[in-house]
Amino acid sequence: MTRAFSGRIVTPDAVVPGHLDLDGDTIAAIVPDDGVGDDVLVPGFVDLHCHGGGGHTFTTGDVDAACGAAAFHLGHGTTTLLASLVSSPFELMLSAVSGFRPLVEAGVLAGIHFEGPYLSHARCGAQNPDFLRDPVMAEISELIEAGAGTVRMMTVAPELPGALEAIAYLNGHGVLAAIGHTDATYDQTHAGVAAGASVATHLFNGMRPPHHREPGPVVGLLSSTVACELIADNIHLHPGMLAFAAGSAGPDRSVLITDAIDATGMADGRYELGGQEVVVADRVARLAVNGSIAGSTLTMDVALRNAVAAGLPLVGAARMASTTPARLLGLSDRLGALAPGLRADAVALSPDLSLRRVLHAGTWL
Repeated sequence: MTRAFSGRIVTPDAVVPGHLDLDGDTIAAIVPDDGVGDDVLVPGFVDLHCHGGGGHTFTTGDVDAACGAAAFHLGHGTTTLLASLVSSPFELMLSAVSGFRPLVEAGVLAGIHFEGPYLSHARCGAQNPDFLRDPVMAEISELIEAGAGTVRMMTVAPELPGALEAIAYLNGHGVLAAIGHTDATYDQTHAGVAAGASVATHLFNGMRPPHHREPGPVVGLLSSTVACELIADNIHLHPGMLAFAAGSAGPDRSVLITDAIDATGMADGRYELGGQEVVVADRVARLAVNGSIAGSTLTMDVALRNAVAAGLPLVGAARMASTTPARLLGLSDRLGALAPGLRADAVALSPDLSLRRVLHAGTWL
């Protein structure tokens, strides 16, 4: 038995002053004790939507780059993450599945998220319009079969021809169907949820804005049962809008994500995303061609801190950053919370929630 941490331990229900005891790579016990310090321990972060970081990208399907991006985010507390690709030719998508499958089997990645290419031209944002297309069932089935569990999420615009069939197929094959980059009406959004969609890809961003006579996808998703991704970088969402959305959906339906690109943790400059040039200035990434926001330079430790600064309770914010996304991935029996019997993934933070160090599978990095 090893005593790994003393301080304020954030469980799914409360902040417990005490000690975290480990048995190898597993949490053995949380022992209450009022005589501990003010450092904070939260569960290791689970990021459902990440394109890269530290100068490395997932979007090209390159294995070495994927390892570099995963290592960078692990250093910022993300102990579980999906490798997100952007809209791409099918050949690249299939190559990424083949290349990343061993990384998933080794536990470096939790799987792949395909953000596209079955998205709306009208709401493509930073997605490359040259690669957008209506859902192709033969492509989707081949990707899932080739991955053997590697493909974990796919974002689809529900208003496209064949989209509802695609969503139902994804749901039936254990893949999270997400609604995003969509110009759908309120009713079309609810049709996508009824077909099996369970996630909203970066709520508000890449979506028709709400209107009081046509609520559109934002209100449609908030009023449904899906989990809503939220980019807490204070750029994609105003802190007040973040607090509103998280308060509306609750911590069990709200998910903090980074949407990070390779420029995360790097100097300002010129980068590339899905075949398009991206310019990063003062931590904001935009397409050179039209100024559209192109992902983020966010890490999950900063996302948690921003969520709390926006007024969200620490316990709820930790659930949004770890527990809820772990449940969506079907991993809540193994990770995503600080509780006896789960894998010892944790992030130690200072009293102001700045990163101190990361615990991964019982070992401090």
